[in-house]
Amino acid sequence: MTQLLFIDWSFDPILFSIGGVEIRYYGLMWVLTILIGAKLFEHFVKREGLPESVSDSIFWYGTLGTILGARLGHCLFYDPSYYLSHPLTIITGFRDGGLASHGAAIGLLIGLWLFARKNRLPYLWGLDRIMIVVGIGGALVRFGNLFNSEIFGGPTTLPWGFRFLLSREWQTVCAPAACHPTQIYEALCYLITFVVLCLLYYRFDYGRKRPGMIFGVGLIGIFLTRFLIEYVKLEQGGADTGLFLKMGQLLSIPFILLGFWMIFRAYKRGEQQPATVQPTPPSQPASKAEKMAARRAKRENRQK
Repeated sequence: MTQLLFIDWSFDPILFSIGGVEIRYYGLMWVLTILIGAKLFEHFVKREGLPESVSDSIFWYGTLGTILGARLGHCLFYDPSYYLSHPLTIITGFRDGGLASHGAAIGLLIGLWLFARKNRLPYLWGLDRIMIVVGIGGALVRFGNLFNSEIFGGPTTLPWGFRFLLSREWQTVCAPAACHPTQIYEALCYLITFVVLCLLYYRFDYGRKRPGMIFGVGLIGIFLTRFLIEYVKLEQGGADTGLFLKMGQLLSIPFILLGFWMIFRAYKRGEQQPATVQPTPPSQPASKAEKMAARRAKRENRQK
């Protein structure tokens, strides 16, 4: 029996074209991530007895925060000199595939903070539940990278190595050797993280009993995976740090530390009695009669 020494990968990244506009599998993976996230949040909101408007709100804040953060993160983390000297390409240059997971995480944190303020919900409520979406979404996006023949590892002699025949980077850096399919490595780890987070939410009810626990476990699952796989992954965008760690590893460390701190904080608080979180209703504006009565009382107090 002949041993499989490598896998030739020449998958066409274009799903179809309409009027010269290319629809790629990578974009489809992002759309699926957004749709699955919306459905999951509809389920979370219904399960916990919250108004339907909450799921609509977090959909927009989460989606915009993720996409804007991912794009800005790629531009500022991996090639700031180019993008700062060509600022329009930050908006128009999406053809370069420039979306960074660390930027997406920062943008998502900001978007959820705005969501929490808008809906008067605890910040941790959104963080715990969005992390479940991040687990499945991260896996889908990495499969999108595989379809694009991008963000792969260095040369390997392992039997599951890939030769990315359509990749210019593979042709100039690795050919004719096969490379680590790090997109698959990451996707599988993210799927495992997703399963673990679902168990914490559904079986142990940690979303309500231990706020912050799901978020912390998710951060470690996502970014420790990224940190370790970077050792076999080719450096992205020429972002040489000049250190023994790559840019992706340096950016992962704060998120890993935050994850451990969130877990410690959740355990230190102890297990709480599960209770349905209800958004605080906005204060109703005072009527004209109430305003006049308040001014009258204030004048009387001054006269006394």
